Amino acid sequence: MTALLRSVYAEWTKLRTLPSTFWLLFGTAGLLAGFAGIAAGALNVRECHDGCTEDIVQLTLSGVRLSQVTVAVLGVLAVTAEYGTRTIRPTLAAVPRRWMVLVGKLVVLAGLVAATAATGVGGSLLIGRWLLPHKGFTAANGYHLLSLGDGLTRRAAIGSVLYLVLVVVAAAGIGLLIRDTGAAVGCVFAFLFAGTLAAMFVSDPHWAHRLKRFSPMEAGLAIQSTTHFANLHIGAWAGVGVLAAYAGGLALIGWLLFQLRDA
Repeated sequence: MTALLRSVYAEWTKLRTLPSTFWLLFGTAGLLAGFAGIAAGALNVRECHDGCTEDIVQLTLSGVRLSQVTVAVLGVLAVTAEYGTRTIRPTLAAVPRRWMVLVGKLVVLAGLVAATAATGVGGSLLIGRWLLPHKGFTAANGYHLLSLGDGLTRRAAIGSVLYLVLVVVAAAGIGLLIRDTGAAVGCVFAFLFAGTLAAMFVSDPHWAHRLKRFSPMEAGLAIQSTTHFANLHIGAWAGVGVLAAYAGGLALIGWLLFQLRDA
């Protein structure tokens, strides 16, 4: 256990000394809060001619779709930066048990992203809580104040944080598979967005539904929905389970190759 804690501390030291880490985490929180302000500011009940049916919780948390980009880049860099500089060799000399290196990286990444995402999600909900009533989203028009005291809002907030944590785990797994920063980042983006984009060009509704149901992004973000449940392609927690299976599978394959390949 002491060796594992030392590995975690070593990975924390390496990650916090990467210049990109702070900016990527800052960008993640900033995108979450910024898009909440943009989305809430752009809406107005008076402009809804047929009555508003907006899911204001999902709308307020829409920044997750963009902030996952910075999280994915962070996950890739945490792995590939050591291969680019060849510092992976002294790392493995200091910690010969490779599973400890990987666990250390994932623990540090998950902790940093969870803390950053929780801050950004909390800020997003506060911004929505303040802005939306000024846009007519009040109890008189059938909308409640955004609050973590509401079960569905709390589920969406916790699920958004969990979504970003799973994205960084998947990105680290892909980084281990490919080991080149540019190629790995491209593969992570394909992993996240390819299913959604493909569904847009599929004319058969049945196959479009299947693509969205098992696309990591669409499935994982179903957790944000607090209204219109009949329109969902997959259940909220089932969608998180799909993303978790992808992330766990990529991390496992990455670990196996990490064990088998030379540094």
